[in-house]
Amino acid sequence: MRTTPWLMTAILGLLLTGCAGISTAPTAEARQALAPTGKLRVGLLLGSPTHVIKDPASGEMKGIGFDLGKELARRMGVPFDPVLYPSIPALLDSGKSGAWDVTFIGFTLGRAKDFDFAKTHLEVEFGYLVPAGSSISTMADVDRPGIRVALQERSGPDVFFSPLLKNVVVVRASSNPATLDLLKTGRADVMGSIKPILFELSNQLPGSRVLDGRPGIDPHAMAMPKGRDLGVAYARKFVESAKSEGLVKAAIERVGMRGALVTTTQ
Repeated sequence: MRTTPWLMTAILGLLLTGCAGISTAPTAEARQALAPTGKLRVGLLLGSPTHVIKDPASGEMKGIGFDLGKELARRMGVPFDPVLYPSIPALLDSGKSGAWDVTFIGFTLGRAKDFDFAKTHLEVEFGYLVPAGSSISTMADVDRPGIRVALQERSGPDVFFSPLLKNVVVVRASSNPATLDLLKTGRADVMGSIKPILFELSNQLPGSRVLDGRPGIDPHAMAMPKGRDLGVAYARKFVESAKSEGLVKAAIERVGMRGALVTTTQ
């Protein structure tokens, strides 16, 4: 088939425009606002596939936040510096003091008071993990008198489940491993969290299972400390391109994450 010169010119123009949108670096002012130390410090919760998990044998790191943060640093032309935390409270507190530049966390109105957010890139399912031999077989069995539900304090699941569960006893721990330990040692009957974390932790508790269904969705988005307005617009455009270019989907597949989907709404 013969292609007319004007059509070839139009196609080439579209391709060049697309490539420019993909590879455009931020202005010097935006780069300074987003990475004031000269490198992009990405706050990550170790052990969560929505942030980063580490292979114990090879040391390889992967996860949604890890992959997106690394790509953002590449596009900005600055070194990528992952800053690892054992718990969400530790990560949030460090962000308030400027110890990291961007992170990828569940969006809440409370957190929006302390951080600026891009539009959501992930819809993550909340869920429940029960140990082997548990009499709890469905989500409807959870909210009953005497049931002890373990939650990580000051986490998205804590914000979501605490007002939702009317009849249970809530027991809290400082980190996901510590919350799982409540289940392991019989001090809790159920663990509530986001499903990607529950599936990851279930490997450490033989016979345990994640209940079918979902009581709700945790919208995840990139967050930045307040006061970096000159870089926020660039960061938000990056998230939108990461979704449209398939980068978020690829990160989900690379880490083998279950219980999460790319956000399609704008």
